[in-house]
Amino acid sequence: MTTDLGMPAFAPRGVGHLRGDQSFPEAAREALGNKQLRSNLGRATATIRTKRAAVVAEVPDWADLRTAGAAIKDAVLADLGAQLLRLEKQVTAHGGHVHWARDANEANRIVTDLVRATGQTDVVKVKSMATQEIGLNEALAEAGIAAWETDLAELIVQLADDRPSHILVPAIHRNRTEIRDIFLREMGRAGVPAPAGLTDEPRELAEAARLHLRAKFLSAQVAISGANFAVAETGTLAVVESEGNGRMCLTLPKTLITVMGIEKLLPTWRDLEVFLQLLPRSSTGERMNPYTSMWTGVTPGDGPQEFHLVLLDNGRTATLADPDGRAALRCIRCSACLNVCPVYERTGGHAYGSVYPGPIGAVLSPQLTGVKDNPSLPFASSLCGACYDVCPVAIDIPTMLVHLRAEAVASKGMKAERAAMGGVSSLMRHPRLYGAALRMGRLGRILGRRRGVIRRLPWPMSAWTRARDLPLPPTETFRDWWVRTHGSP
Repeated sequence: MTTDLGMPAFAPRGVGHLRGDQSFPEAAREALGNKQLRSNLGRATATIRTKRAAVVAEVPDWADLRTAGAAIKDAVLADLGAQLLRLEKQVTAHGGHVHWARDANEANRIVTDLVRATGQTDVVKVKSMATQEIGLNEALAEAGIAAWETDLAELIVQLADDRPSHILVPAIHRNRTEIRDIFLREMGRAGVPAPAGLTDEPRELAEAARLHLRAKFLSAQVAISGANFAVAETGTLAVVESEGNGRMCLTLPKTLITVMGIEKLLPTWRDLEVFLQLLPRSSTGERMNPYTSMWTGVTPGDGPQEFHLVLLDNGRTATLADPDGRAALRCIRCSACLNVCPVYERTGGHAYGSVYPGPIGAVLSPQLTGVKDNPSLPFASSLCGACYDVCPVAIDIPTMLVHLRAEAVASKGMKAERAAMGGVSSLMRHPRLYGAALRMGRLGRILGRRRGVIRRLPWPMSAWTRARDLPLPPTETFRDWWVRTHGSP
């Protein structure tokens, strides 16, 4: 199979952390019962939404920047094969080494072998969605290599033996008190312990993390990172962050290994200007990132003296092959869509079963794994459209969700659903029967009279109400109202 752009479309064999053990409706129902989770998420997402709206409103040409970002990304996807070869040539010319990984298994094997070749058993990591996607930490652990997260939120998740629940703020589901307890209980097992009198004040929590991580930075010989962007023209990689931990990882160790999804490419250095305006305002609500680190291959005597770039497919060329779905590869992982999503705000990220939660995860994960392997995620949305409004690269997520829902239905071969739709179609062709059916629907008020909604319907409609409540039908149908008020049907 090939894309219509001339690239081979590889179906992923080992996809990593892109699907969960439960369907979204099952996992969401459990999450909705956690009041503390909903409280944590509500406060955090509201704060980020407010900050983002304020800094975006300052930019008079925001709509033009958004259009430019989408156009640049689409141009890359239209010429991805050639641009990747251009990047490889430049990285190699500047002393780096490029490796190609078709899926998560290949990427994990490549990175594990590279670390083993250094003789080290500990590595420090910059926050990276690509390495989360492939399950790199677990693969390294199986090989006897300890990977230490250095981003504050990722450190919290790792110490708690938890899972990230947000693209930008992985520990968004935790409050300050929970974080303090995690630090006091777990930091000593992983290195420098937290101070005995640690409180839940943000300054004290950050200082405890700084002291704990400083020992890791000063002893690490190998670092692993992702990349926010790569410039094909020069072979330059870029990481943007807010804490400085990335800068430490990217400069102090002798060996640097970067795992990057092949869609993170930009053709020219000038294109980077657009995204360094779009990304910080959309993600952290900042005018610019406090730390923007860029490197091109190896510079003798300065920074890592061995650099490896692992280019990851893992379903991306298969996504590229779908004209209706490839725009998801524009995503710059800003998480703006998560922060405005009413579904994400109530269920949190774990319910999605993927490292990419929220609206973008609902379209990206099923495409990377294949819709058959993730059929419930396209339905994890109210289709309100808020995600499209805030996306800095104008990904039309609602339309894409509808497209993927159709694929999910087709892949399941839902004979019962087709039969039901056929029955409704036949009923609506006979006005008298349709009117009688509407009146019979009022009997549903009996099922929900106690709670104000219908929680369960008899089989086969019980499959529908397992994942949602049904509003009570009106006491009077529109047709009956019309006859009563106008005197004729």
